[in-house]
Amino acid sequence: MALYTRKLKQHERRAIETHLSQPEEDLPFSRLQIIVLSAAGKRVPEISQEIQLHPINVRKWIHRFNRYGVDGLRSGKSPGRPPVFTDAQRDQIISLAHTSPRALGLHFTRWSLQRLRAYLIHHSIVENISIETIRQLIHSNYRYDLAKELGQD
Repeated sequence: MALYTRKLKQHERRAIETHLSQPEEDLPFSRLQIIVLSAAGKRVPEISQEIQLHPINVRKWIHRFNRYGVDGLRSGKSPGRPPVFTDAQRDQIISLAHTSPRALGLHFTRWSLQRLRAYLIHHSIVENISIETIRQLIHSNYRYDLAKELGQD
């Protein structure tokens, strides 16, 4: 079954025309084009080819417009992935990275990322963690500490 935009209300038509001539950052031109072309009777495959956007995305924007109007075409802020580790776990990782392994009774004098990872997992501080995540935590903490030292926090 073919998918089209619902019949445009007069104020929606005016809003789309205004946004086409005065684009906004969170309302891409291509999404407005999809609605205009669909309202003109073009089918999803034709629209997809004309604006060079996958048909799934064309359908998505038509559905969003039909449900929410012009505001449904705006880019929303993505919440992103929720944090994997608690603040307490992060603090403990940073603290361990700054602690001498000898002070913990270990036979080496410096941490490697691999050794720190093994220690964190073995002592159930985290269930699992990648070496890259450890590196990023240490690096971001270093930048934070440096900013505090320089009075830029």
